[in-house]
Amino acid sequence: MSGVKPLELIKVRSEGKFNIHLITSKKDLDSISAIGELKSKIAGRVGKEELVYSVPSKDGVTVIAKFKEESETSYRFQAARALGAKLRKIVNSEKVAMATLVSLTADRADTLAVIEGMVLSNYQFNAYKTGDKGKPNKFTKLNVLAAGVSEGDLQELSGVAVGTFAARDFVNEPVITLTATEWSKRMVALGKATGFKTTTFDKKKIEALKMGGLLGVNKGSVEPPTFNILEWKPKNAKNKKPIVLVGKGVVYDTGGYNIKTVQMAQMKSDMGGGAAVSGAIAAIAANKLPVHVIGLIPATDNRIDGKAIVADDVLKMMSGTTVEVLNTDAEGRLILADALHYAKQYNPELVIDLATLTGAAARITDYYGIAMCADKTDTTALKESGERVYERLMEFPMWREFHDAIKSNVADIKNIGGAAGGNITAATFLHHFTDYPWIHLDIAGPSFMTADVDYRLKGGTGVGVRLLYDFIKHTYA
Repeated sequence: MSGVKPLELIKVRSEGKFNIHLITSKKDLDSISAIGELKSKIAGRVGKEELVYSVPSKDGVTVIAKFKEESETSYRFQAARALGAKLRKIVNSEKVAMATLVSLTADRADTLAVIEGMVLSNYQFNAYKTGDKGKPNKFTKLNVLAAGVSEGDLQELSGVAVGTFAARDFVNEPVITLTATEWSKRMVALGKATGFKTTTFDKKKIEALKMGGLLGVNKGSVEPPTFNILEWKPKNAKNKKPIVLVGKGVVYDTGGYNIKTVQMAQMKSDMGGGAAVSGAIAAIAANKLPVHVIGLIPATDNRIDGKAIVADDVLKMMSGTTVEVLNTDAEGRLILADALHYAKQYNPELVIDLATLTGAAARITDYYGIAMCADKTDTTALKESGERVYERLMEFPMWREFHDAIKSNVADIKNIGGAAGGNITAATFLHHFTDYPWIHLDIAGPSFMTADVDYRLKGGTGVGVRLLYDFIKHTYA
């Protein structure tokens, strides 16, 4: 684990030595004495575009900042977060530990978005770097002098960041240290730190439950699988039936005997769905949302040895459904099938599964958003959350023809369809194991970055944590 904590956020009443003034118009410059004779020059640059202007002095540094004006709410918040990421970079370049954000005229939500961008972009994964390369960012504390922003707002933002950082850590950790068993131990530790309960089933219990999908994918591994149940159930929960979150937990995916020929170097990220579920429940627990939430995370790697399954094998799922395996690299849906069936016992209000499931989804959305399918389930509120946190959702239809595409001649269904609609046929496969309101999120595109883009840093992004938290807060809390 990186061990890097989110920025400490403190509400203050006065400025410090390193001050960032978030302005909304030229008039805001009148109250900033530190800019002196540069006022007119800075005023000439204030417009609709982003502005960042640093003014050093013998007493410290003053930064004037304004994010790009956008008419749509989602783009406005995103512009604010992007500005926050840029400001965080400036603070770190000055090698100071503490800065003060002064925001007296900006809307509360806009100010919080700037702070969020600063917090999320200050993440680091330095667990395996040595010497100076392993040194953490010096910037560790952000003081906030802002109209309308409360200590509770800052605490909530910090709680969500804790969950996001945990998800990023899980994805960034290599499989040589993060086996399924070790990941389970770290989820237990995360639960103890934030307040949720974790129950882990070992291989013997998984065999007793006849989870054929999880056991089948695990057959080629020397490491045993685990099945993890995360639960946050406060006494004041407003929902009578739980919200269940299901996350794909393939800690490393070689593709099995249908071995991957490209991008295997990123396959530690194939547990991004499970990471998001654990991070979301950590955020919910840390902020004590009055909602009963359960997370289900089947975990294993997908390896090759003499016992590994091959194409043409038939597996019997926990539900009793038989599945013809035509591609061992379509393994995520096999372990999710058992988890989705297991979820039935909770009589859930709603089930949302998250998975880095298909290259088809990644090719459609890239890192810009998430591919979504749902079966007669209202997705409006989730889409609204996606716009707010900028983890946007693109919904695809589940037409009858896609169900026909996974019919098998030798078993009940097969684990892949045809060449078309790969992300949809994967979703229709999962649909066979549900009998409740259900939404499927394929996060293959935005779960892992190959380069920094604002606050979304190279490596695991923790995508899904902020989306689920926002959705559950606004819909059920």
